[in-house]
Amino acid sequence: MPQHVIQRGNNRQQCFQDFADKATYMMLLLRYLKKYDVDVHAWVFMSNHTHLLVTPHTENALSGFMKSVGQAYAQSFNHKYGRSGSLWEGRFKSCLVDTESYFLQCQRYIELNPVKAGMVEYAGDFQWSSYRCHAYGMHSPLHTPHSSYLEFQPDSDRRYESYRAFVDSPMPGGLEDLIRYTAIAGKALGSEKFQEEIAAQYG
Repeated sequence: MPQHVIQRGNNRQQCFQDFADKATYMMLLLRYLKKYDVDVHAWVFMSNHTHLLVTPHTENALSGFMKSVGQAYAQSFNHKYGRSGSLWEGRFKSCLVDTESYFLQCQRYIELNPVKAGMVEYAGDFQWSSYRCHAYGMHSPLHTPHSSYLEFQPDSDRRYESYRAFVDSPMPGGLEDLIRYTAIAGKALGSEKFQEEIAAQYG
């Protein structure tokens, strides 16, 4: 089941100082996704946090994946900048995502982070996100497109055009806050029926 994952720098400190830092983080994601059998559907690397939209294929895959990536990156970062101590703000935050109603909304939310933060005016101008994969068909070894995206429009060229229009369209009122809240609080992001099913299954 897809999960929205947020990993923040400790005390909101910067965890990426330059191009090489983000490239290192991406390399570590690639290194460990096969080991833990995790599909990465969407991502964005901000200056002090990351968002991922992933599907782990075994019960403990996500925790092992994020722990390995987080520890390896922190060691690299501390060595590079001559620092010590914790880089990340404790354990990552995550929530289950309802594919029927909320997957693409969550994917759009992730890819619009740089625009919301005023870093770029257009999502396609930010290199460190999955937007170009979904909006223009750019290949990335990190990217596994989710069926919700592929079924958005069967023809690939029309899908890219439709996805760009979807991202440019206004997000329903309150949805942005809901997506942020559910991830931080560890709640299920989905319809009432979906939440009831998750509650029955996981408590």
